[in-house]
Amino acid sequence: MEKRWVVKPKTDEAIVANLAQELGIDKVLSNLLVQRGITTFAEAKKFFRPSLDDLHDPFLMKDMDKAIARLETAIKNNEKILVYGDYDVDGTTAVSLVYTFLKNHHPQIDYYIPDRYTEGYGISFMGIDFAKENGFTLIIALDCGIKANDKVDYAKERGIDFIICDHHRPGDTLPNAAAVLDPKRSDCSYPFNELCGCGVGFKLVQAYSLRNNIPFSELEQYLDLTAISIASDLVPIVGENRILCYFGLQQINKAPRRGIKAVLELANIKKEITMNELVFTIGPRINAAGRLETGRNAVALLISDNNDHAAESGKSINITNTERRSIDVTITQHALSMIEGNMELTTRKSTVLFCPDWHKGVVGIVASRMIEKYYRPTIILTESNGKATGSARSVKDFDVYDAIEACSDLLEQFGGHKYAAGLTLKLENLAAFQQKFEEVVSSTIQDHMLIPEIEIDEEIELSDITPKFFRILNQFSPFGPGNMSPVFMAKNLVDKGGVRIVGNNHLKMDIHCIEKDELCFPTIAFSQAKHFDDVLRKKPFSACFSIEENVFNGSVSLQLNVKDMKIEG
Repeated sequence: MEKRWVVKPKTDEAIVANLAQELGIDKVLSNLLVQRGITTFAEAKKFFRPSLDDLHDPFLMKDMDKAIARLETAIKNNEKILVYGDYDVDGTTAVSLVYTFLKNHHPQIDYYIPDRYTEGYGISFMGIDFAKENGFTLIIALDCGIKANDKVDYAKERGIDFIICDHHRPGDTLPNAAAVLDPKRSDCSYPFNELCGCGVGFKLVQAYSLRNNIPFSELEQYLDLTAISIASDLVPIVGENRILCYFGLQQINKAPRRGIKAVLELANIKKEITMNELVFTIGPRINAAGRLETGRNAVALLISDNNDHAAESGKSINITNTERRSIDVTITQHALSMIEGNMELTTRKSTVLFCPDWHKGVVGIVASRMIEKYYRPTIILTESNGKATGSARSVKDFDVYDAIEACSDLLEQFGGHKYAAGLTLKLENLAAFQQKFEEVVSSTIQDHMLIPEIEIDEEIELSDITPKFFRILNQFSPFGPGNMSPVFMAKNLVDKGGVRIVGNNHLKMDIHCIEKDELCFPTIAFSQAKHFDDVLRKKPFSACFSIEENVFNGSVSLQLNVKDMKIEG
């Protein structure tokens, strides 16, 4: 698929030069900082040396005082508390965090994860009935509930209060809960509104600790769960999220909880854990439990205090994840064949596909896979409880939540974010929804958004890349949305000799700049085998790439990871 190369706009050269001098770094690195809004020595110090002291006061969040007052009343009166969360990574990590923390201070507590198939996303009537039948009078809802007005009213009629901890966009009217914690509330002045659901849960326990003189050191054991959630939910790695991830990764690398250690051992991960391992190794395995079986299995893994139990839970979840991958591949192939066999579908600006037999637990993954082939807003739907239900994913800069909201007259319910959402509709509305969604997308999306973009931080010379340069560049981590691993561009490159195809479709090269033959870098160019003949014939090319460490047979070297390349001329 052809990609657009977009170089970030130039920054103020005077600011870049001044910051470079203050920090004692080169202008390339200084420019990367200025691009991230860091223009002073003090800001750079906070960026490179995150501190837990810079976390915001949780009581700045609207309703936090009400939430803590209700929680303290429940504990004082020995009420039964139910910690309730969604079945994905964000929900299960949030439940694990809040449940484990509160259990240390209040034994009358349990947790509840709704069944994806019988209850669906978020707060359910079944869950409230469970709470009533078992004597719970307070439910703490995590990563869900911001639109559950009818469920909260239903619970209140049965003598059950809610504390809602969510991060999704609210509707026009907030639920009538004891407290609604959501930094995206229009009337909430909390300084950071990009927390994930687990992050809001962390702020709840932080507030309780402040009010009850519990040292912050007791909370540090939960930073690993927060980091996993932030990474997996793809929220921006800036502000508080960056601080929580930074120290969460330290926690995982120094003293991983038993469940996470079991997952890493089963995945044969022996290197230092970075955001990549959270996103691509730990997150999918935790998610798999809720996709195919029950999210309770994920919570059981994460709260395990027994090595044997953790190992057994980890093994079960690993098997489930393998099964999930198989189902995901099969459905993706089926979905692709539906488009390839229909000329009208290939020319649309959106994808909305439905099959009653598709597994509900993987439709979100399939939507992401489809975008890799057909780069456009995508919704994958299946049948559940007599209705069409599924997940939406989007492309850069296009708000799929807004597009779905524009079709809300055809929907039973929906919720989510700019780039990911869930929805449910009646089967008889399916054709009308497919048509209307296409009309909304076609009238609002810009043509360039339908071409994958590679955002390039800046153009450099290969001679800029030194061990010191890479050492400082590494300190820009943890990487993720809002602070992606820098991508550079260089021109007039050729292979020194020995270019070869590896893994069927990738190029392995040793490249250098034509003008500076002495400096050569080992390079891997994924999915670029189409350029083999031109590279072999020494045709110059441009490349955009990230810089990484390559460890082979105990030897460590710098390697360029090429995202895309273009033959010059």
